[in-house]
Amino acid sequence: MMGAGKTTVGRRLARRLGRPFIDSDLQVEARTGRTVREIFEADGEPAFRSLETEALAEALATSSPCVIAAAGGTVLSEINRERMRSGATVIWLRADPAELAERVRSGVHRPLLADDPAAVLRDLEAERRSLYEAVADHVVDTSGRDPDAVLADLEQLVMA
Repeated sequence: MMGAGKTTVGRRLARRLGRPFIDSDLQVEARTGRTVREIFEADGEPAFRSLETEALAEALATSSPCVIAAAGGTVLSEINRERMRSGATVIWLRADPAELAERVRSGVHRPLLADDPAAVLRDLEAERRSLYEAVADHVVDTSGRDPDAVLADLEQLVMA
């Protein structure tokens, strides 16, 4: 989910492991020259989801191990879930939706949040929870935790 710490902690984990870091949203933005919000507004969510699927496939096809921050909606596609299950160790960074709303409230690049981020995030979490659970090899709760504490948990998981 947006705000869970995928980019912040993912970058740190990649640095610690000496691996490349790939953020699927940033890949889409680099490929299109537009922000996620601009893509949503001009082309709609289905177009963005298609670009998101391409970005995930590209990230998973890299020849060397890397850390991938997959966009929160990536799990909506069965093909994406299959690719993640077969091609990666998946760690779901989970957080309470109310906390996620606080973390993302100042961001202007989150097109799904509309006027009531807390309600939207509650709904998204309810809609996606079973999908995240189905694809995740591990779950790390980031609620009330700073990035260094989450990073320590991730290091233990990937070093085990």
